[in-house]
Amino acid sequence: MTSSTGFAGGASGPDHLRSLVSRALDALAKGAVHRDGPLPAGGPEVVADLVRGVGELLPEDGAGEQPALDSLVQAFAAGSADPADPACAAHLHAPPLAVAVAADVAASAVNSSLDSWDQGPSGAEVEARVLEALAGLVGFGPEAGGSVTSGGTESNLTGLLLAREHAPSGRPRVFCSAEAHFSVARAAGVLGLGEDAVVAVPVDRQHRMDAAELRRLLAESERRGEVPVAVVATAGTTDFGAIDPLPEIAEIAAERSTWLHVDAAYGGGALFSDRLAPLLRGVPRADSVALDLHKLGWQPVAAGVLLARSAELFAPLQRRVSYLNSDDDEAAGYGGLLGRSLRTTRRADALKMAVSLRSLGRRGFGELVDRCHDLARFAADRVRAAPDLELLGEPVLSTVVFRYVPDGDPDRVNAELRRALLDAGRAVVGRTEVGGAVALKLTLLNPHAREADVTALLGAVRAAGEVAAGGRGRAGR
Repeated sequence: MTSSTGFAGGASGPDHLRSLVSRALDALAKGAVHRDGPLPAGGPEVVADLVRGVGELLPEDGAGEQPALDSLVQAFAAGSADPADPACAAHLHAPPLAVAVAADVAASAVNSSLDSWDQGPSGAEVEARVLEALAGLVGFGPEAGGSVTSGGTESNLTGLLLAREHAPSGRPRVFCSAEAHFSVARAAGVLGLGEDAVVAVPVDRQHRMDAAELRRLLAESERRGEVPVAVVATAGTTDFGAIDPLPEIAEIAAERSTWLHVDAAYGGGALFSDRLAPLLRGVPRADSVALDLHKLGWQPVAAGVLLARSAELFAPLQRRVSYLNSDDDEAAGYGGLLGRSLRTTRRADALKMAVSLRSLGRRGFGELVDRCHDLARFAADRVRAAPDLELLGEPVLSTVVFRYVPDGDPDRVNAELRRALLDAGRAVVGRTEVGGAVALKLTLLNPHAREADVTALLGAVRAAGEVAAGGRGRAGR
């Protein structure tokens, strides 16, 4: 057999892998030089040409591992968006810690699957320890349980599944903020509750769920004979980073014995920070909590977590499969994690988290969170001071929502200036809508960025805005 069929595992695997990883790193570096910025200039066609340029992906005879690795990794890097570049600031898409990436390579090489003990003995134990540490961070007790997930969408789906299984029968309703993540409604549809079972609770001026409105809507629903399956509170909305009033919501849910799920996929990272952790007061009263360490945790995708206040709440997911988790194996202590997830095959994503948590500690992560928060506040001050920019909300975590204000059509100009920056490979700026109007967004998740980088990014937005407005931006008057 050729060297292309060599494995990463076994006694000789690391030696074979070492040279290939070195080649891949060289190709990454060459691709980054070719890209020369936060993303490739030229738009979708240029990226398509980069990938096509490597040649046929399934030739009759293989090209060999090194040529294939060199060409494809270089093209991939050259055509990628790089979240480590300070001008790449559109999404909740963090630059990963190098130590986490290194640990992830090791996890890939071992290729554990955590559904049964005999496929991932150490992986199951590492995940248990990570979940224990994060449950303590959230404020849950030793009886808590959890699972590593692919992200907030899977965590919300699983959390609502557990809520549905613990709710009485009847016409179901799920209550969440009008600005909750779209995955809540989609999860309700997937679970057979129906997307129309989701009740959108109005928000206040800070984009937080109105607790008084939640109480009113719950009472009206109950008078109609409907069953509140869950209340979903958001700790960190995607656009504004808004955090719902968790203590009040927890009290309302407790009064009705209704499951409380907290979607803290974004805001959960604030728990590392002494400064921001008080914003999540009330989280320990939840039945389930979603976290995402590939946001304010700087992990490679995917690194989601679902926690429940008691491991017993995962009982609806338990299954007995003779070839995975027979009763006698379980009784003897050979238990896998099949009953904690909607997935069967599941890689050891917890290893990179464990290495990172051990490496930085809570204080180290807290410093990174605080730095991103500081950058967001700096950006907001710069927006506020610019005559042609409008700040649309005070930053709570690390997002800043604003818009360029031209003399002409602001929706057209803001949409066009963002695409112009993308086409030029100059910057990746987020787009959203506020009150039906097009707005821009900076999601600042790079703690190594400097204030000068933020100033330059806003300068690029203003320059592109003036061009899109035909020289009629306020700065040009």
